[in-house]
Amino acid sequence: MYRYLYSALILIFITSCATQKEADLILTNISIVDVENGKVIPDQLIAISGDKILETDDASKLGNYSSDQIISLDGKFVMPGLWDNHIHFRGGAELVEANKNLLPLLLAFGVTTVRDGGGDITPYVQLWNELIHDKELSGPSIFTPGPKLDGSRPAWEGSIEVTNNSEAISALDSLESINADFVKIYDGNLTKEAFYQIIEKAESRGLKTTGHMPLSADLMKAVELGLDGTEHLYYPLKETSPLADSLTETGMGYGMITPLMNSYNEELANKAYRELAKNEFYVTPTLHVGKTLAELLVVDHSNDTLLNYISPKITDTYQRRLNSAKRGGENYTNTRAQWVTSFSNMVKPMYDSGIKILAGSDSGPFNSFTYPGISIHKELELLVNAGLTPQEALMTSVVYGPEFFDLEDDYGSIQSGKIADLLILDDNPLENISNTQKINSLISKGSWYSKTDLDDLLKSIKNE
Repeated sequence: MYRYLYSALILIFITSCATQKEADLILTNISIVDVENGKVIPDQLIAISGDKILETDDASKLGNYSSDQIISLDGKFVMPGLWDNHIHFRGGAELVEANKNLLPLLLAFGVTTVRDGGGDITPYVQLWNELIHDKELSGPSIFTPGPKLDGSRPAWEGSIEVTNNSEAISALDSLESINADFVKIYDGNLTKEAFYQIIEKAESRGLKTTGHMPLSADLMKAVELGLDGTEHLYYPLKETSPLADSLTETGMGYGMITPLMNSYNEELANKAYRELAKNEFYVTPTLHVGKTLAELLVVDHSNDTLLNYISPKITDTYQRRLNSAKRGGENYTNTRAQWVTSFSNMVKPMYDSGIKILAGSDSGPFNSFTYPGISIHKELELLVNAGLTPQEALMTSVVYGPEFFDLEDDYGSIQSGKIADLLILDDNPLENISNTQKINSLISKGSWYSKTDLDDLLKSIKNE
């Protein structure tokens, strides 16, 4: 009898082991934040294999899984890792190492993916991304356009000049040869004709386009040609004023921004927003950098804690905007303050119309005191201050960010088969957007970073 009982127990044990799903890492006793549906699912587990989510399940079913690494998180809130959809790596060879040190800073603040705004150190940026995916370097995944496309005498080093159709073709050939993730257009000295040519040629190749727009150009025409998005709110603003055409004819450039704001027409604006939404258009407001720059002469940043983690070579680049603010004096501060208010007021009606708002900080070298990492949290707070709910603000980072690249199958939610980029929080971000800053731990491409690990990342880049 005992022999049969022993055999039965052995059989049960073997059967149990055979049916258990093996995972490299299991998080259990967690609350999953379903950003798309705006709800929290308590008492869950997430099984991770490699860099992907194997399955999610009720925590009570932990026995159905096996792993050498099981972490119980006592009800902590787990959401997709943050996307910062507008940052910069730039500054030339002298700033390569300083830019590289921004990667652990971003990760320490829960940013698992960034969309680079283009610059002059593309080979390094692409190398870092490879090392990050091979888990030889700690940092977020990077989507980069490579060099910006600008007109003659480009505003930024490393940009490719485009002044005619032939140069547009050559520039896009160059970007495709380096496997750029999208096309970033800049308006330093770009004509509207070259702007349209870039968009039309990129669209024919299936390349995503976003960036700045020459204020001589027409946004709706650009969208018809295939423009996918725009960075900052200057360009949609043109569609909200009955004075736009007459102001454009004066050739005022950015001098028309304040008159456009002063003549904002709600009916025109809503009509334009609906049209942009019909074209599945993306807009990155970058509210935080606007607010930070507006306050350069009134906020003392000398004791900012994060300066300890930013290379002096980068903080030296802040001087350019500081000098500009000082030259403008009180008029600079007042004008920028009006811009902050007006741009903030545009966000909610744009979102409600169906435009895909993207959370982007515009952090990096040259943008004074807009620190990578914390700045995306500040951007989310400003989006909520502008009228979005916390859930809507989170959508602008973790859902619409991947959608821009047609990567919904890989990112945006916590589901089987998606990339295991996860942010673990002490409190619910759907209740208070500032809770995204209460970081408990992080999963980046399947690798676990405890709070101690994240603190160690910061220590590794702290200025001596």
